[in-house]
Amino acid sequence: MKVGIEAAAIYLPKIYLSVKDLAIKRNIEPEKLEFGLGLKKMAVLDAHEDTATLSANVLFKLFKYFNLNPKDISRIYLGTESALDAAKPTATYAVQLVQEVLKTNFGENSFRHIDVLDMTFACVGGVDALHNCLDFVRVNPNKKAIVISADYAKYALDSSGEYTQGAGAVAMLISSNPELISFENNWGISTESVFDFFKPRRYREDEPVVSAVNSGSDQIEIFTDEPIFDGQYSNECYKDRLRDAYFDLKKQLNSDKLYENWKYLAFHLPYAFQGKRMFTDIFALENELDNSNENQKIISKSDDYANLIHEKINPTQWASAEIGNMYTASIFTALLSALTLSDENLEGKKVGFLSYGSGSKSKVFEGTIESGWKSVIEKLNLKAELEKRESIDYETYENLHRKKLKHSAGKIHGFKLEKIENENPNLLGARYYSFQQ
Repeated sequence: MKVGIEAAAIYLPKIYLSVKDLAIKRNIEPEKLEFGLGLKKMAVLDAHEDTATLSANVLFKLFKYFNLNPKDISRIYLGTESALDAAKPTATYAVQLVQEVLKTNFGENSFRHIDVLDMTFACVGGVDALHNCLDFVRVNPNKKAIVISADYAKYALDSSGEYTQGAGAVAMLISSNPELISFENNWGISTESVFDFFKPRRYREDEPVVSAVNSGSDQIEIFTDEPIFDGQYSNECYKDRLRDAYFDLKKQLNSDKLYENWKYLAFHLPYAFQGKRMFTDIFALENELDNSNENQKIISKSDDYANLIHEKINPTQWASAEIGNMYTASIFTALLSALTLSDENLEGKKVGFLSYGSGSKSKVFEGTIESGWKSVIEKLNLKAELEKRESIDYETYENLHRKKLKHSAGKIHGFKLEKIENENPNLLGARYYSFQQ
């Protein structure tokens, strides 16, 4: 029995900032970002958008484009590191919003008997949700599940991570009829607790102006979307986890030069060129070459490695250059990127997935492209999603980043955040949304 992705959809914010414009503002040579990191455009959340709207919009598109019925879905699991609440799953917002819009087709409360859950492990959370739902369908082959990966990457203004920001969501229907891609139950895994990138609760001493809402504590607890991170250390952790997970899978499959079996290598991409920079270590070991850091630089410029990049990696990074970091959704967008660009008959070809989540964990696994892949890709139409966006200027971007812009910068289409409750003491922080065609 095959198990995998039957259908997929992608949703992107409707506005973006040119990385060239950001580079000029930061006194950085634009070529360093475009040709050094592969960055061209950066998807930006509008004033009315958050993780719930990203998730709801992509879930609605999946139902609409593939004529799904809620009664056929047993679970909807969301992988995200941009959750809106420390207790209430962001997935509940998305499911409730889509259920309300679809009630004219399926009646009231049509999603009520669907299991809903958030899964969080930095950027690998979407892969964890996929792993879980694949296992579920293997045990229950007559049932279906939906995996959503939705995130926005936000860094402090003028920080070293600022130009890698991005946002978006991917939704995937998991079933025993995998039209797009199927997966065997083999997973290379590597886990180690590190502090390469994290979003901790932070504290400061109480001040009189906020003491009334502090419940008597001597400290204020603060949470921000902007992470604590060490870019160089995170790259090393990424390499270490990836190498360990890759060779764990290689051992399970008893394969010689595992990557040679793969048509494409789909990585988690904090920036477009990250994947090809992370694979030199594995390439050296697979080819019995000197694995020192100095020699890896030589390997990265070799003809053999250049051919690997051209054939197996470049197609997967095309969309990332136009979007930026989507955290949990980036690895799935890498797959959609390669399939969108291909004119070949890919049925039966294998794809290697090399995921990473800070904190840290890597899962490496492989999938086989199925006969209906072209039809799925045509329906989700990634190129059209990229082309329908609008460019914003730097000032608009900064105002959105600082949350100073009270109106939407781009066109509103789909789900919209209307308000956050700030008066009713029993509902403080509750979020309310509307839908606009």
